[in-house]
Amino acid sequence: MTAFFIRYFIFCFISATLLSVFEIQTEGKHGWAEKLPTWKINFKFLDNFPGFRGPVTGYHIYLFTMVLFLVHIPFLFMRWDIRTEVIILSAYTLIVALEDFFWFVFNPYYGLKKFSKKHIPWHEDWVGPIPLQYVYVIVLWIILFVLGFWII
Repeated sequence: MTAFFIRYFIFCFISATLLSVFEIQTEGKHGWAEKLPTWKINFKFLDNFPGFRGPVTGYHIYLFTMVLFLVHIPFLFMRWDIRTEVIILSAYTLIVALEDFFWFVFNPYYGLKKFSKKHIPWHEDWVGPIPLQYVYVIVLWIILFVLGFWII
């Protein structure tokens, strides 16, 4: 089981790294598709939830839907089952969390020194040194990880 966990985390780390550098190449220093020719829509009900304010972009919806689709490739070669689905969703959740953080780490316009509310206006709500949205995603990842590996 330890070897599986190692492969799981290596896969998530590499996937998040590749996705983040792809997004850096696409967005440059302008996060949240600020300068991209994509549609943006505000869902007013989301503004009521701390950590989810601001527009949703077509670029991000299509990109992360594509990633969600791709991580389901194993089901082309095996029968679908709930345990595998939950493990895949946990990996996807971890990839999304790491990717967003790595976007700042690897982006030459930011880096760890500028990872703060002062320099990142699209993450409006922070809990200490991290965006509140990260807290939600990390909690969801932990729930899915535990469900997939120990409960289901």
